[in-house]
Amino acid sequence: MKQPNNPLHGIKLATMVTELQEKFGWEELGNRIKIRCFTHDPSIKSSLTFLRRTPWARTKVEQLYLKSIIR
Repeated sequence: MKQPNNPLHGIKLATMVTELQEKFGWEELGNRIKIRCFTHDPSIKSSLTFLRRTPWARTKVEQLYLKSIIR
């Protein structure tokens, strides 16, 4: 299904989290998005597990990712 108006179409959650972590680091990512998976013993795997089960947190990550690629 095509989604021409969705800038996140085709971008995996793992890619978003990895790129945000590389750009900001875990500490800054935890400051920008106050969720435990970024502030307490963070890892890509544990963050993905949490974000896939928590829609509101995933939305925050997607919003930050969009802001970071626009700049």
